[in-house]
Amino acid sequence: MIPDSPPSIGAATTSPPGVGERMNRSAVSWVTLAVFAQEAVWNFYDAQVPEQLRQHFTSAGVIGLIMGLDHSWGIFTQPSVGFLSDRLARRRTGRWPIVLIGAAVATVPFVLIPWAGNLPMLLVCVVAFAAVANAFKGVTETLVSDYVAPSGRSKAQGFVKAGVSLTIVVSSLTSLLVVDRSLRLAFAIPPLLMLIMLGLSWAFLGRRHTERLLPEEKTERVGEFGSPSAVVKDALRSPSSPTLLLMTGIFCFAGMWSALRSLMTPYGTQVLGLTRGEAGGLALPGAVAFLVCVLPIAYLSDRLGQVRAMRYGVGLFIVGVLVGFAVRTVPGTIASMVLASLGYASFAVNALVALWNLAPTQRVLGTYTALYTIASASGMALGPAVLGITIDLTSWRYMFLNAAFFAGVTFLVFTRLARRTPDLPTA
Repeated sequence: MIPDSPPSIGAATTSPPGVGERMNRSAVSWVTLAVFAQEAVWNFYDAQVPEQLRQHFTSAGVIGLIMGLDHSWGIFTQPSVGFLSDRLARRRTGRWPIVLIGAAVATVPFVLIPWAGNLPMLLVCVVAFAAVANAFKGVTETLVSDYVAPSGRSKAQGFVKAGVSLTIVVSSLTSLLVVDRSLRLAFAIPPLLMLIMLGLSWAFLGRRHTERLLPEEKTERVGEFGSPSAVVKDALRSPSSPTLLLMTGIFCFAGMWSALRSLMTPYGTQVLGLTRGEAGGLALPGAVAFLVCVLPIAYLSDRLGQVRAMRYGVGLFIVGVLVGFAVRTVPGTIASMVLASLGYASFAVNALVALWNLAPTQRVLGTYTALYTIASASGMALGPAVLGITIDLTSWRYMFLNAAFFAGVTFLVFTRLARRTPDLPTA
């Protein structure tokens, strides 16, 4: 029977004695390596595929539309694939077959991208990679929930997000050292690294899945979910559902962060008078701040609770963008991006964990990861367009102020969510 009310966000699900008292650091390390492996491919894809498309299209809008597919495919594929992974999670192999087979299949169209001699073939490769890679992307992220108890998941997510931030370095080095010498070799390196790293993760963690897997919760009330749609219907059963509110907050914040990152380079050229290269480096200090502070934020979030930490993060994000609006200089913009990045770090560490905590049973966490993907991917697809329209109506000078307005709406969403589901420390 489906539970009448979900657990409160931020309160850890009751664990058996001795389980979850300490984070399984070994398991977290191997899951982090697995997520790092797939994100390294995505970062290189985002960095180099637009330039590959520019050989066939002169319209930036068309290129952006095609690149938007990487956010859109997961909306359609991840609920079903996540539900399938939930069925496999407690079996001998766990979710790993989906991850390993998906990575092997996605490697083929990715490697063929620079070999595509005409537009139809290039589009086939791009669409095929985006569709397959998105199908298993959320499954890899869900691995954390199989090996780490609820009380340690925020800390675990901190390690995962820190690892993901390092993929920017790998992508940049590959572009810098290899692309100009051999484009085909450059496109072969990221998927090769992905297969090697996923293989290592499986060898040291996946092969011992049943040994590392958390014991099943004895006190949890298990619902009968026969399909992905049944899980989604239960999660969103009323307009005031905390799950729906949380997904709305995820949609808003992910969209505004994506918009700010996407439009920062033209803002730098239009308002600050920087060159394209100089403007492209404005986000680097924020990325460094994210990397340095994401783990302390993760540990602090365990004390505050997920929703409260995200609410504070949105508040810091608003302060950051208001600084950018008030001080329209390079140092002011850098300070703005550092503050905004720290605010986003609090969101990135806690959003998926908060959604997992609302699941009626641990057996549907893969499907709940898909709900996170739907909300964040929709926001990332629409956010740049929404902020861009406000810039067209005002001017580039007001970009940060416009972003602050939308972030204010996000803050109200999380404020209402915090009042509906009071946060409790998870440690």
